[in-house]
Amino acid sequence: MLGNKDAVANVALRDLDVATNFYKNTLGLAPVHEEGNEAVVFRSGTSEINVYRSVYPGTNKATAVTCNVDNVKEEVAALKSKGVVFEHYDMPGMTRDGDVYVSGDLKVAWFKDPDGNILNVPGR
Repeated sequence: MLGNKDAVANVALRDLDVATNFYKNTLGLAPVHEEGNEAVVFRSGTSEINVYRSVYPGTNKATAVTCNVDNVKEEVAALKSKGVVFEHYDMPGMTRDGDVYVSGDLKVAWFKDPDGNILNVPGR
């Protein structure tokens, strides 16, 4: 069944050019395929993220994409240098150190793409 198949994240957006710029130039993902003016597939590690035009972008109130990183604080600093603004939430059981939330060994930071889709970078 699906247990040995790759899963792909799908992210709705309004403007494909704006999203392509963000995912490629801000996040550093490599575009691997385009579907005209409707969608772009990006490579992230060994996975893929489909960004596609929709009339419903940013309506998901939960995390849409997670990119595991080795050092959350370094990744946050690198993304901030590219203009990414990090989200601050009320997270019971977690403390916040700047833009990074901490719970034991887990560290995580959340941010949004230009359409308001929530992404995060967790690590240990």
